Amino acid sequence: MPLTTPKLPAGPAYPQLRLNSVALENNIRVMAVWCRERGVDLAPHVKTTMSAPIIERQLAAGAVGLTVATVDQVASVLAWGHDRVLVANEIVDTFGLLRIRAWLEEDPDREIRCFVDSEAGIKAAAAAFDGGPVALEVLIDVGTPGGRTGVRSVREGLHLAGLVQATPGVKLAGVAGYEGVVPNSRAEDTVAAVDRHCRLVRDVYLETAQFFETAAPIYSMGGSAFPDRVVEFLPGGGQVPGTRTILRSGCYVTHDHGTYAAVSPVPGLIPALSVRAVVLSIPEEGIAVVGAGKRDLPYDAGLPTLLSARTADGHTKHGATAAVRNLFDHHAVLTGVTALEVTDTVDLGISHPCSAFDRWPEYVVTDGGGQGIDVWRTDFRRASLAVPS
Repeated sequence: MPLTTPKLPAGPAYPQLRLNSVALENNIRVMAVWCRERGVDLAPHVKTTMSAPIIERQLAAGAVGLTVATVDQVASVLAWGHDRVLVANEIVDTFGLLRIRAWLEEDPDREIRCFVDSEAGIKAAAAAFDGGPVALEVLIDVGTPGGRTGVRSVREGLHLAGLVQATPGVKLAGVAGYEGVVPNSRAEDTVAAVDRHCRLVRDVYLETAQFFETAAPIYSMGGSAFPDRVVEFLPGGGQVPGTRTILRSGCYVTHDHGTYAAVSPVPGLIPALSVRAVVLSIPEEGIAVVGAGKRDLPYDAGLPTLLSARTADGHTKHGATAAVRNLFDHHAVLTGVTALEVTDTVDLGISHPCSAFDRWPEYVVTDGGGQGIDVWRTDFRRASLAVPS
């Protein structure tokens, strides 16, 4: 007999990533106002979400462009119709550089820029762009000792700036830094380290301004955890004519219940993300096992926290308590459990939204009361892999 597809019952699939649309709209509005009041532009780092409906709302609120981390992410945002893109990263592989060149040649009005921090990176870009009708606009990347990419001194920045100016196929468009490589805390030594980095980025910007090849040079910083410190060290008005100050904050859009809730100086942001999962087992008194784990929940910046619990038919359970002890691939072990039973659902607050969305090809959008109103999707695409020869 031929196989038939059974009719499946309607209902929510668990676990599920959930986005509070009211909190989302609030956060977009709050950050837009915060930036306007301080005279800086926002090009949000959309690697946080890679979700078109969220990005459209950020741009509608006044974002001047988008920031991404990879060439694949450039492909995604171009496909969504957004043509002002800053790659907050070095691009040094030939395939990636040629993809950027092809997109720029396809539409001369597009703005796609990236970072450089080495002579080798500049030579790689020149090899891909020299002799073509477009040039690659680059920003000197300023880093921190022991940190990620980026030059470590004004001297190195000046050397690279002169090299870019002398190299066909590339143009110097500005300077960028990233203050978030320090621990996300407001400890005195941490803030002091952030301030030192902000000063260095400003110094590199001012010293290399003589090499800028644009009438609107860019001074760009990250700004998710320490935007208040960033704006304390901006280049002074008139020091470099035409300067565009661009923050690349991304995590503000959903905020969180952990890292950014503890460190963000922007008042009024509301955690917008949670994960809902089912209680699968109560194997011992005071212990519960929930059906969501490392594949579903970020854990790089702290374990999830219990926000609320409900019965299987959706009634709120008052007095439920628990703490996440550890995560397995698809299970979370909760201890200190009271008032939870098998088949209940729990809502878990997360820390660090950048490690949440990439686990979910789609997620539930809710209203302010927690009712599902839509399903949105993410796009963390990867380019097709070539077969090695």
